[in-house]
Amino acid sequence: MSTARERILEATGELLASKDALAISTRAICDRAKVGAPEIYRQFGDKQGLLTAVADIGFERFLAEKRRNPLTEDPVADLCTAWDSHVAFALRNPYLYRLMFTPTGDAKPQAIKEAQAILLKAVERCRDAGRLRMAPELAGQSILSANVGVCMMALSFPELFGDLAISYAVRDAVIGKVTGDEREDTRIGTATVLAQALLGTLTGTAPVTAAALDELTDAHRPEAAGPGPSGGGWARHSGVAEPGVRRGWARHSGVAEPDVRRG
Repeated sequence: MSTARERILEATGELLASKDALAISTRAICDRAKVGAPEIYRQFGDKQGLLTAVADIGFERFLAEKRRNPLTEDPVADLCTAWDSHVAFALRNPYLYRLMFTPTGDAKPQAIKEAQAILLKAVERCRDAGRLRMAPELAGQSILSANVGVCMMALSFPELFGDLAISYAVRDAVIGKVTGDEREDTRIGTATVLAQALLGTLTGTAPVTAAALDELTDAHRPEAAGPGPSGGGWARHSGVAEPGVRRGWARHSGVAEPDVRRG
């Protein structure tokens, strides 16, 4: 038979499945656990002590999932997997996640230190493979801070930040930065090419002509597009069309080509 403490913890966890901790009353907890209000204070000191205990249980579940993440020969890919599993946990347990990562009062879930330790081991694997650009401690703190930030924004403003593509973009940017695995965007910016052409015009060093634009375009075009997620050009796999810089841009845009020459 379960104890009063176990019933209170279970009842609070069940209520957290559908509402925020601040919206859960001690009366609702007591009714569900079939205990009197004084029992909460005997077991946990106050409601905040109860919520801290529930957050600790949430961290136990969270860390158990972290330990089950598979390890491969690619430590950077494993970091990405760990990031995605973190986000998945948050989306499955929105109110519990908020309680875990936005504690109030002086009592804080101590399991956050173990979460950091697990992440630090993953980062140290990257260092041992020669794929880390900063101190492991700073890298781990940076990744966890960004991971939690993405989750909190997705939970708080799902209409604006709930798209998983945002999580993937931040994940790749942060992990790429700490490991040196950033993917360079190889698309040619029309504005960049045009700005450089106009700079030559305004300084009197070169006119804006179709040939000049083509020369600038070629200078900015990499010899080979970097591999995307599936091994092709980034833009091709991202679903974003490459900005086109065509011969005679000014002529086709409807803007007259200025004929400003040296002197």
